[in-house]
Amino acid sequence: MNNFTYITPTRYVFGKDAERAVGTQARIYGMSHVLLVYGKGSVIRSGLLDRVKASLDSEGITYTELGGVQPNPTDEKVYEGIDLGRSAAVDGVIAVGGGSAIDTAKAIAAGILYDGDFWDFYAGKTIVDNALPIGVVLTIPAAGSEGSGNSVITHRDGMKKISLRTDMALRPKFSCLNPELTYTLPPYQTACGICDMMIHIFERYFSPTPEVEVTDRVAEGLIQAIMTEAPKVMAKPDDYDARANIMWSGTLAHNGVCGTGRVEDWTSHFMEHEVSALYPEVAHGAGLAVMVPAWMTYVSRRNPAKTAQLARRALGVTDPDDLSAAMEGIARLRAFFSSLGLPASLTELGVKETDIPLMVEKLHLNKGEEIGGYVRLTARDTTEIYNLAL
Repeated sequence: MNNFTYITPTRYVFGKDAERAVGTQARIYGMSHVLLVYGKGSVIRSGLLDRVKASLDSEGITYTELGGVQPNPTDEKVYEGIDLGRSAAVDGVIAVGGGSAIDTAKAIAAGILYDGDFWDFYAGKTIVDNALPIGVVLTIPAAGSEGSGNSVITHRDGMKKISLRTDMALRPKFSCLNPELTYTLPPYQTACGICDMMIHIFERYFSPTPEVEVTDRVAEGLIQAIMTEAPKVMAKPDDYDARANIMWSGTLAHNGVCGTGRVEDWTSHFMEHEVSALYPEVAHGAGLAVMVPAWMTYVSRRNPAKTAQLARRALGVTDPDDLSAAMEGIARLRAFFSSLGLPASLTELGVKETDIPLMVEKLHLNKGEEIGGYVRLTARDTTEIYNLAL
C-alpha cells in the first residue's frame, strides 16, 4: 500500500426531505447570496427548485439563478455563470441537479475568484487554490460529483472534454441527498448512472499497487451492492431503500475512499470523454458501458490478474485459470449492462469507425503519449481498444 493523505470534508444530509435543509446548510457555511445552478427544467416542473428557494428564503439567503445546463456541460454556460455571479456579488454556488449541474457550478465557483480564464485550470496551466463555497442538491446518482473535488467540462473550441481533479478547493461543503428525488428518472438515465458509479470504482480497483486488500474489499463490496440493488430500482422505480442504496453507492464510489493507498487508472474515462466530446448526444454512462469491457478485454490479455480477482470475488466466476476467469467476468459484466438496457458497442451509439483516428489523436494530445495506471497504453493500444468497442 502506498502512502496517502485522505480528506473528505463534505457534510452529507441524507434521506427524505433532505433538500429542505439547504438553507440551514448554506447559512452554516457563510453563504448570504448564492448562485443557483440547474438544468433544463425538470427541477422546476417537479417543484424541487421551489422547495430549495423556500429553504433559502427561510434563512434570509438571497439567490440569483442560472438555468439551462445541458448534459456533457460546456464552457459557454460556465462563462455565463461567472459573469452572472460576479455581477450579483454572490458568495456561494449551489447546484440543483446531477453531475452536469454540479460540475458547472464547480467551474463557476473557481472562475469567479480567478483573474484569468477559468479554462486555465482544466488545461493544466494553473491549479485551483481558491473557490467560492459549493452546495449540492443531488437529483441523479451517477457522477459522484456531490462528494468529490472533480469537475468535467467540454471546451467548445476543439471539443476538448477535460476532467479537473482537486483535493479540497472544489469539494462541496454540503450535499443534500434525497433518494425520493430519483423516483422519476427515466430507466435509461438510471442505468447510465449505475454504470458510471461502477466504473468510478473500477478506475481505482484496477491498479498495479500490491497489498491493498482493504480497499480491494471495499470496492468489491460496493460493486456487489450496486449489482444487487440495480435490478430492484429498474423493476420498481419507487423502491426507497433500493434507491437509497444506489444513491449512497454513487457517492462512495467517487469520494476517494476506494482509491486510498494505490495508483489509479482512468483510461476508460479518458477514452469515453473523447467519444462524448465528439458525439455530445452520447450519455457518459452509456459510453462507459461500451468502453470498459473493451478496455478490460485488451488489458487482460497482458495482465489478467485483477480482472480475474474481480470476476471471482464479485461476479461469481470459479474458473482457476486467470485469463479464462477474466474473460468470463467480462462476459458477465457485459450481460449485466445489457440487462439494464445499455448499449454493447460504439456502433449502437452512432460512432463511426472513421472517427477513431481523431479520437485517438485528441486523447493523447490531452493526456500524453502513454496513459493508464494499470497497464500503460500508447496510441497503438488505444486504437485497438476503440476498434474492439466498435
